[in-house]
Amino acid sequence: MAYLFTSESVSEGHPDKVADQISDALIDNFLAFDADSKVACETLVTTGQVILAGEVKSTTYLDVQQIAREVIRKIGYTKSEYMFEADSCGVLSAIHEQSADINQGVDRASKEEQGAGDQGMMFGYATNETENYMPLALDLSHALLIELAAIRRENNEIKYLRPDAKSQVTLEYSDDNKPVRIDAIVISTQHDDFADEPTMLAKIKSDLVSILIPRVKAKYPQYAHLFNDDITYHINPTGKFVIGGPHGDTGLTGRKIIVDTYGGKGAHGGGAFSGKDPSKVDRSAAYATRHIAKNLVAAGLCDEILVQVSYAIGVAKPTSINVNTYGTAKVNMTDGEISKVVETIFDMRPYFIEQRLKLRNPIYSETAAYGHMGRKPETVSKTFQLPNGAPKTVIVELFTWEKLDFVDKIKTAFGL
Repeated sequence: MAYLFTSESVSEGHPDKVADQISDALIDNFLAFDADSKVACETLVTTGQVILAGEVKSTTYLDVQQIAREVIRKIGYTKSEYMFEADSCGVLSAIHEQSADINQGVDRASKEEQGAGDQGMMFGYATNETENYMPLALDLSHALLIELAAIRRENNEIKYLRPDAKSQVTLEYSDDNKPVRIDAIVISTQHDDFADEPTMLAKIKSDLVSILIPRVKAKYPQYAHLFNDDITYHINPTGKFVIGGPHGDTGLTGRKIIVDTYGGKGAHGGGAFSGKDPSKVDRSAAYATRHIAKNLVAAGLCDEILVQVSYAIGVAKPTSINVNTYGTAKVNMTDGEISKVVETIFDMRPYFIEQRLKLRNPIYSETAAYGHMGRKPETVSKTFQLPNGAPKTVIVELFTWEKLDFVDKIKTAFGL
């Protein structure tokens, strides 16, 4: 029987994402000047206020206030009427030194024996229903908001948009688990105030359906066939949405973990990513399991897969590695047997994850909005500056866990 499945996304101006982006900007700046930095940084944003808290072990000193303001400005909170503005908001730092009790479990005389920064389980997922091996509903939800942000910055076709927004896409799947059409789209976008509220609401719905949707279809032609005349659109369904961003809701680092990963498909171990350096396996092992899952599906081992890994704090070797192919495996092996082969291909000790995916680089700001998974790997130049110091430019690879660089090894190991 056909069924419906829904995923959501939030924009870079959503208060939780503002917090994520500030936390990851701090990570990048620490790593740019000290690649061995250990950082766990949380951010809270609310009306006119940013609060930074966390633990750091690093040889560098940063102007954290200036970094936070630059992030807020880049997002687009630059007007006083937003009640949260880059130049006027307060920034309070309560960052202190990392606990020696935690650090002793991570640092080792031999780097290869670096222990996991925490206990826990992490999941990676991949499916062949999209070109980037991501769940379609989430991919479309991200696409809607990426394009909406582009329209906002152009300030041309639609001039009243503000930074905060959310999207949601409901897909209809066939009996054989194939997406056949979009059933419903929900978009709530913050906007400037209007004197005539009913006319305003009608204009927003008309603009988003007639301007945003065609741009998404044109930019993502592989999904154009899913759009149809029977889609139910809920555009700003509560009505007026002038008060938004950190003034409308308090934002916290790490509260959008499903948006950050697979939109409710697969599974999630519960650990957030943003604000954590790669010694924290919540982040690095989640990237590593995505890398494994994507390469396994791309190699043709299966149509869909969930990879789980787990750790004990301070211990290098994982306590378990498990895969679930949902019955789609193309080899005559059980999932348990596949797991054993996967262990021989990918070294999941924290140090080797960091080296394989080049995680001790300032690559994290780009992950903090529109999803950590399914993004395009690319090499970019980034510039950082210490207080009263000369700028430092580095060349880094972004989204290394999305590279299909293990496909040949997997095909050889499984005889594909």
